[in-house]
Amino acid sequence: MDSWPVNWEALDALIIDFAKSENLIEDSSPPSSPSLTSSYHSRLIIRQIRRSLEVGNIDAAIDILRVHAPFVLEDHRLLFRLQKLKFIELLRKGTRDDRIFAIDYLRKSLAPCALNAYPEAYEEFKHVLLAFIYDKDDQTSPVANEWAEKRRYEIAGLVSSVLRAHFHAYSPIFSMALRYLMSIHKVFCFRQGIVSPISYLTERLLLEERDFPALPPESLYEAQVFDEVDIQALAHAVELTRQGAIDSLRFAKGDLFQAFQNEICRMRLNDAMLDELVREYCVYRGIVEPGMQTSSESLKVNPPESGCCSSLDSSIDVDHSTAKHSNSETSATTDLSSMQGIDVELRFASEPTNNLEDCSPSGSHQSESSSLLRNRSKGAGERSKRKRWRGRHDDLDFISGVHFNRDGKQEVSTTISKGVECTSAEDKYEIVLQMKELASRGMAAEVVEEISTLDPDFFVQNPVLLFQLKQVEFLKLVGLGDHSGALRVACSHLGPLAARDPNLLKPLKETLLSLLRPNEEALVTGLPLHALATSLQVAFGKRLGIEEPQLMRIMRATLHTHSEWFKLQMCKDRFESLLRIDSLKENNTPVLTSLATSKSNIDSCSLGSSQATISSTTGVSDDSSSPNQASSQDAICDENAILKVMVS
Repeated sequence: MDSWPVNWEALDALIIDFAKSENLIEDSSPPSSPSLTSSYHSRLIIRQIRRSLEVGNIDAAIDILRVHAPFVLEDHRLLFRLQKLKFIELLRKGTRDDRIFAIDYLRKSLAPCALNAYPEAYEEFKHVLLAFIYDKDDQTSPVANEWAEKRRYEIAGLVSSVLRAHFHAYSPIFSMALRYLMSIHKVFCFRQGIVSPISYLTERLLLEERDFPALPPESLYEAQVFDEVDIQALAHAVELTRQGAIDSLRFAKGDLFQAFQNEICRMRLNDAMLDELVREYCVYRGIVEPGMQTSSESLKVNPPESGCCSSLDSSIDVDHSTAKHSNSETSATTDLSSMQGIDVELRFASEPTNNLEDCSPSGSHQSESSSLLRNRSKGAGERSKRKRWRGRHDDLDFISGVHFNRDGKQEVSTTISKGVECTSAEDKYEIVLQMKELASRGMAAEVVEEISTLDPDFFVQNPVLLFQLKQVEFLKLVGLGDHSGALRVACSHLGPLAARDPNLLKPLKETLLSLLRPNEEALVTGLPLHALATSLQVAFGKRLGIEEPQLMRIMRATLHTHSEWFKLQMCKDRFESLLRIDSLKENNTPVLTSLATSKSNIDSCSLGSSQATISSTTGVSDDSSSPNQASSQDAICDENAILKVMVS
């Protein structure tokens, strides 16, 4: 099995920006992009118009449009569609008064608009008159499509596309990148004939429905010449026909990147599910506070069961806008303030919550494991930096409740020392975050000491993590000029570990070379400490029964398939910089190695046997560098110099 590195620091930044842009967290500082702040109000307006249309309240939508976007009502093509939908909704009510009002509306508004809308509009007008004769429940009638509630969603999507492009109210970068990566992941797995290991998430997070494309102004229907490279790039990126790509470019007046954003935002996400995935990730990474975030009662989530992949089919409901016209069953609408207050029990459902004092008949284990707990006040500064989760309070009336189960069991290893096993869930969570923080600051010796005290068997089962931490300790000592101390670390730990695992020999050589270059700067500052800290967090957290967030699994799998997809295409993705995908893949590892074949990270970093098949079928290399680069690095490591250092 392989593991693929992700720049979690870059992902943290994107997710924080997403949460700020959508006003999901209480934070006075603005997002990194001022345009997202200015577009938040526009997105709220669009959301309100969409929801009004989806529930058939056409008058409310038209009133909002009249105030905030009158240009929509001035476009007879859009106005005719809205008026036709209002006519149907009047008939749908079924009362005598509404029927009379529908006839009057037909004469005064719909018929005159049909004459000026577009060439086919008058034929559509005559066709919709059949709704007077055929009942809405008659599925065989010639106007069954006009009666169908999905027509509301089509018009809502069309209007949303127009408004989004007009206001430049695009989704935050993270949201667009996630849509793009998941769509490529689905296509890649389908084309390669592989089963996606995250299909139980992507199928519910990225909805099949797309908003209707916006209508280009009539003046732009004249023939325009676009670069064929742009047409093909757009068509392949978002699965459009060639004509569809041309129409999209025409609407964007030839701006490829604006056309791409228009098309990406047409893809629909289950917003309620995305918000919960983001919140789970933020809690795990220490970005937001866990536990209750609102004054309302917490929505309790059922603990996970074995085979959660199948149970998830019925436990995650699509959002309100999709539930009305899908075949899947939906749950009743739940107050969002309750949903956003999902307790941290979601992450620690199967963990013991009893206190330390009742865990063991003797106090020996307690004293061994409490060094970190006694010093929890040291992490108060870090905890004070965490944000409060606010939630999407503007959507209280529209978002369905989400019953979120995790995939797989959350079991605490029986080999953990009793002191840690009996630690409360909140304390375990704080311990893991403190270990992550220490590792990210390069305090490797302290990390090894604390974890070894808490769980003596952890590094026995995770030797590569121990090797990487000892690498940091070694290089830190070299940077301080303590060569004898560095050699003691190498002889006591790095050498024996490399002797047991041949994959560690090359990084051992590269590490020892730092002794031959004592004057080289940034021996430690250049290390990928954040990547190591995240690997430690995942592995040690899992050891304590804390599963990594589902969003981490999604990002690993989709970023990997993104790379593999463009290897097959034999070209570079023209949009990866726009969506910061390139920064998510940046993982500079000058000395430390990810060691994808390591046994220590198989459970925490791999994506399953299906993903291993991807590597075998597409020839994935464990090392992103070319063979020539690898051989040149080996050439630098002179064997005689290595032996001289080891002997000394």
